[in-house]
Amino acid sequence: MLAPQQVEEWIRAGLECSYLSVEGDGRHFEAVIVSPAFAGLGRVQRQQRVNAVLKGHFESEVLHALTMQCLTPEEATERGMRG
Repeated sequence: MLAPQQVEEWIRAGLECSYLSVEGDGRHFEAVIVSPAFAGLGRVQRQQRVNAVLKGHFESEVLHALTMQCLTPEEATERGMRG
């Protein structure tokens, strides 16, 4: 079964994150990703950026589903989150 920590490692390997939290049941995961790389990008573009990092894992079906909230550090601060 896939651990949330593994998904975190994959995301961190391909995307600079100032904050990252992944939770899940081994098949379905939820992530909060705070990255300066999201600056100037819309919601869909941000998700596409993360999906590109995880593409091989989705294609091999090791990773089945990921719901994500993608924020810039400034947006995270505005929401009272770390970032």
